[in-house]
Amino acid sequence: MTSMALIPARLAASRLPGKPLADICGRPMIVHVAERTAAAGLGRVAVATDDEEIRAAVESAGFEAVMTSTEHPSGSDRIFEALQKLDPTGEVEIVVNVQGDLPTLDPAIVKSALALLDDPDVAIGTLGAPITNEAEMNNPNVVKIVGSPLSDSRLRALYFTRATAPWGEGTRYHHIGLYAYRRDALARFVALPRSALEKRERLEQLRALEAAMRIDAAIVDDVPLGVDTPADLDEARRRIARSGRG
Repeated sequence: MTSMALIPARLAASRLPGKPLADICGRPMIVHVAERTAAAGLGRVAVATDDEEIRAAVESAGFEAVMTSTEHPSGSDRIFEALQKLDPTGEVEIVVNVQGDLPTLDPAIVKSALALLDDPDVAIGTLGAPITNEAEMNNPNVVKIVGSPLSDSRLRALYFTRATAPWGEGTRYHHIGLYAYRRDALARFVALPRSALEKRERLEQLRALEAAMRIDAAIVDDVPLGVDTPADLDEARRRIARSGRG
């Protein structure tokens, strides 16, 4: 199946304004994300943005960018507009949505999400990782997947929650917000109204589950660093400096 990766990026962020352009070892964060995404070998990679500064930074680094509306409520809506602009004839069958604040992303886990769509019954593929820190289990900012194990490395998602779940002994899984959509599933998803549980938990993937769209999650070893605060940015700089990718 033909695939492409889209990276939504905007400057407005309440905790770390301007973060896509934050300098990490001499390059903007969004460029690091584009490089790591391209290394996954999914085919075409583009940044979907509503900001000219981001577009210019991306294009000056040799990557593709597409301008989108400033009115989108989510990254999913932004990448759908970008997809229609970049592939109006519908040749791309799978779209991978990579968050623009994952500068240390391991390209291998991007492929793991994509591979889930080998099953024709799966509409959306995503990622999870075992929670090993007790504090994270009770942290509402750590989204958990509740799912049925299909193998040691795969769950069928039944629910996503900010609560500590599921109850009882056993592994709990941290949801990693990277998605591989079948094109028709993305089109259906963005056309749906916001669902009751989506509004309550503030998790848009619940909209898909409430509409009976199947989501599977590949289980990977650890959670990529998401940059949301100045401390996260400092940590990203340390990791990239150590890796020699700066």
